[in-house]
Amino acid sequence: MPLNRGLSEDQILLRETVRKFAEEEIHHKSKELDEKEEFSYELTKGMSDLGLLGALIPEQYGGSALDYLSYIIAVEEVSRIDGSQGATVAAHNSLGTGPLIQFGNQEQKDKYLPKLAEGNLWGFGLTEPEAGSDAGNTQTTAVKDGDDWIINGSKIFITNSATDITIGSTVLAKTGESSDGKSELSCFIVENDAKGFTQNSMHGKMMWRGSNTGELHFEDVRVHKSAMLGKQGDGFKQMLATLDKGRLSIAAMGLGLAQGALDYTVKYSMERKTFGKPIGTYQANSFKMADVEMGLELSRNYLYDVCRMAEEGLKITKEGAIAKLYCSELAHTSANHCVQILGGYGLMKEYDAEKYYRDQKLLEIGEGTSEIQRIVISRALGLFE
Repeated sequence: MPLNRGLSEDQILLRETVRKFAEEEIHHKSKELDEKEEFSYELTKGMSDLGLLGALIPEQYGGSALDYLSYIIAVEEVSRIDGSQGATVAAHNSLGTGPLIQFGNQEQKDKYLPKLAEGNLWGFGLTEPEAGSDAGNTQTTAVKDGDDWIINGSKIFITNSATDITIGSTVLAKTGESSDGKSELSCFIVENDAKGFTQNSMHGKMMWRGSNTGELHFEDVRVHKSAMLGKQGDGFKQMLATLDKGRLSIAAMGLGLAQGALDYTVKYSMERKTFGKPIGTYQANSFKMADVEMGLELSRNYLYDVCRMAEEGLKITKEGAIAKLYCSELAHTSANHCVQILGGYGLMKEYDAEKYYRDQKLLEIGEGTSEIQRIVISRALGLFE
């Protein structure tokens, strides 16, 4: 298969295994979960049993220790069938376990990583009501009190943060001001059962209705100094480093959704006939699908190459932004063409097209909007200070 060019036998086997699970276990449940706006513990356990929740966790903690490309392939295949389940896997690994693996000390890793590898979830507390792309405007505070820090504030739109199997979140908080007057930001590990810490699931979402999204509230939440992740004042750098790699998982979700929408469109267009011919044979339709196929080839090759760069420890700030931007906008194009070619049927919940259309939108917003990605790329060209 063209999409397996340059992959190892293990990576090809992983793709086949995850694809089989997604098609046989996720697909027939995804519409009901979407309709009910319900998080599936059963599917999450199934993905955990495949090793997907411990994808990036080292073997010594019970994880799968996948290389980054293998992990991205897994996210791609789950997202090809359902963005909600793809979001659960992507957020848990890139944003949940990622900072603990990269910045946690030995005691923190020993305490949390085995639990996360076995199927518990972890949140990434960055976004606030008044601080999304502008993370430097974080209003959540942490004030030193002896050997403790007292946290007050709130977070919003935090994936995986408010389920019964979520055991904690990494939280960005303002711990002071630097010499230039900017906020000093630090990251803290906050367990879900900490006194004064509450998590509420958010409902009424347009997309990813089968994933968990939470609001986090901190009211005099006291954590020991040992709960700080890394050094005081390193929070902003830690979050940026996390997002660099996290954007690759969003790119993988975009790639998977674009592929799923195209597969669905091709199948439908060769079954649906007008004027005695399959509608896929009309140039107006076939050219749309040809454009998406071209985009899939280009985006897959590029994303996989950036994953190899990440595995080698190379800086990928620009490349991650390009991959995330291109794949998310390709998902938009593919889903839009899917609805257009299905016509009126594309607007009906009975068909998968409208769900692809809804689910793709967050990919242009989450982990840095398309506009922010263009700023990152422009900055790499020397166009911003």
